[in-house]
Amino acid sequence: MQGKIIIVTGGSGLLGKTIISHLLKKSCIVYNLDLIVDDKNKYDISCDVTNEQSIENAVNKIFGIHNRIDGLVNNAYPRTSDWGVSFLNSNMDSWSKNIDMQLNGYVKVIHKILPFFIKQRNGVIISMSSIYGVVGNDFSIYEGTNINPVTAYAAIKGGVIALTRNLAAQFGVYNIRFNCVSPGGIYDNQDPHFVRKYEEKVPLKRMGTPDDIAPSVVFLLSDDAKYITGHNLLVDGGWTTI
Repeated sequence: MQGKIIIVTGGSGLLGKTIISHLLKKSCIVYNLDLIVDDKNKYDISCDVTNEQSIENAVNKIFGIHNRIDGLVNNAYPRTSDWGVSFLNSNMDSWSKNIDMQLNGYVKVIHKILPFFIKQRNGVIISMSSIYGVVGNDFSIYEGTNINPVTAYAAIKGGVIALTRNLAAQFGVYNIRFNCVSPGGIYDNQDPHFVRKYEEKVPLKRMGTPDDIAPSVVFLLSDDAKYITGHNLLVDGGWTTI
C-alpha cells in the first residue's frame, strides 16, 4: 500500500476520517474530497460529489500532481434536510433527490475516475453500502425511539451493491476491481434503548465502530485482495447470519 494514491469521498465524516487514518498508517497518499475540508491541508479538496464539474476538477487536480490514481473509496453521504422521516411521510421530491445525491453521486465519481483507470489498466473502487442493502430492517429495535429507518437508504445501498457487481463484470478486463463494504450498525451516540436492542440481537453483542470497518476497506484496496472483485464484504458482527 505504500505510496498508493487513494481518494476518499466524504472523508471529513465519522467513518471517512477513520478510513483515511488507517490508509495513512499504511503510508498511502490520501485525498479527502468533501464539502467540509481543512483549507490548510493540501490533501483536502473541496468537492461536491453531486456536481460533475466539481468532481472532474478534483480528479484532474490529483492526476495532474501524481500522473496516476490507484484507488477510490466512495463514502460520501449527502442527504436532504428531511432525511429520517418515515416512508409514508416521505416527500417524493425528497426521495428522488436523495436517490440522486447518494446513488448517482457514487456513479458520477466512478464515471469521472474510470477513464484514468482504463488508461492505466489498473485501479480499485470501493463503494460503501450497508447491511440494509442486503436484508430488511428489524423494525422492532426502533420501537420507543425517535429513529425512523429510512426506506430510501435501503434502496440506495441495494443499488450500490448491484452497481458494483455490474461494473466488476464489465471492467475486469482492464484489471479494475470493484467491491463493496457493508457495515452493520455503527455506534454514534444513538438512543440508548435502540443501542440496547441492537446489541441484544447482534451475535457479537455490540455495535460496530469505525475502527471495525476501516481495515476491511484497506484490505480490499490492497494487493492482498488482487483477485477479489464484485464482492460485498459484510462487516456486521454477525447481524446478517440470523
